[in-house]
Amino acid sequence: MKSSHRLRAIVAAAVAAAVTASACGSEPADPTALDPIARSYVVLGLSLGAHDLHYVDAYYGPDSLRQAALQDPLSVVTIRNRAEALLTLLETNAASGDYADTLVQMRHEYLRGQLRAMIARARMLMGDSLSFDEEAVQLFGARPPKFSDAHFDSLLTKLDSLLPGEGTLAVRSQRFRDQLAIPAARVDTVFRRAIAACRERTMEHITLPEGERFDLEYVKGTPWNAYNWYKGGFVSLIQVNTDMPILIDRAIDLACHEGYPGHHVYNALIEETLVRGRGWTEFAFYPLFSPQSLIAEGSANLGIDMAFPEPMRTQFERDSLYPLAGLDTSLAERNAGVRRINEQLNYARNEVARRYLNGEIDRAAAELAMARYWLSSAEAAAKTVRFIDTYRSYVINYNRGRDIVAEWVQQHGGETTDGRWAAYEALLRAPGMKQH
Repeated sequence: MKSSHRLRAIVAAAVAAAVTASACGSEPADPTALDPIARSYVVLGLSLGAHDLHYVDAYYGPDSLRQAALQDPLSVVTIRNRAEALLTLLETNAASGDYADTLVQMRHEYLRGQLRAMIARARMLMGDSLSFDEEAVQLFGARPPKFSDAHFDSLLTKLDSLLPGEGTLAVRSQRFRDQLAIPAARVDTVFRRAIAACRERTMEHITLPEGERFDLEYVKGTPWNAYNWYKGGFVSLIQVNTDMPILIDRAIDLACHEGYPGHHVYNALIEETLVRGRGWTEFAFYPLFSPQSLIAEGSANLGIDMAFPEPMRTQFERDSLYPLAGLDTSLAERNAGVRRINEQLNYARNEVARRYLNGEIDRAAAELAMARYWLSSAEAAAKTVRFIDTYRSYVINYNRGRDIVAEWVQQHGGETTDGRWAAYEALLRAPGMKQH
């Protein structure tokens, strides 16, 4: 376990290297000569994006690489073959690489994992059928745990005790949720207050790049509840779906997850440290179906607890957000208890996705299972299944990713707040999770 002082030194060195390299217009020596491979990887990824509209989440690198992908369209078969050749080259040269620079070693490992995922995604587009677990491992590098129905039923029993009254648990849960819905006219006010608080909490521990910001939009008709579109230049566009009522919990959840210290901060620090600081173009390209998403989503979800650990979160919501939303502040404590159980029920979506994508249950059964274990309306359950249709095993990144990142931060940061924040920032600035 590294001390918080050691991690702070690592972060400071990374930032200093980024600033120095950016100012000098050059990158540190890279004895493994990964740049040509990295550029080829980006062109292949952008080319795959022409066949898979969800594949490219962000790209803000050189326009020449985008043009190379557009001017010489490649078939999925060719993309797969060239990716396999690049991977072979990386694996052949791995033993002889000069890894005196830890970040260069991590860069090498990062490219290998990203290429493996690209090959797997290409195989899927070519018609290869993978089980849910196989897909999760090959795309995201993590095997999701399995939970029985009895496990989720036991959580529902705990939830039942927190929501007394007449009617089924689903009816009582919906009645409780109705009391927590932010009036549409107040959503923007509540969200902007939550965003400001999350940013303030983050800046107590992380120095953000000068000029960073994000724009906020409200949309309808998407399979997701919120999305961060990183544009480069330390700027994000965050969109929030308003198809259904937004509960008060979502204010802190989305402000932290999509903004501070989540996706927006992660992308900005990667750009500052690796893209501008090291000149590593591959980090200006973010393929959604890759191990990078495990860190991106995992760190974003952990970021909620980093910025607002309990009981601080409940107190802030009760004293600040509930009044802004015009909600009954006496509900805050009970809602915190409900939220903790719902967080454990998040794994139910994995189980539904596993059975649905493996062909064990049909769409109707998947929607019923989501309605049962998330106590959601038929409309909300249908939307969740549409998300699974679109993003498939990606769902593991929100829960399994969060747990993996939390374990890493605990291992490297220890028990103190400063230590955990130092580990968290080190992770956000790095090409991956270095285990030793």
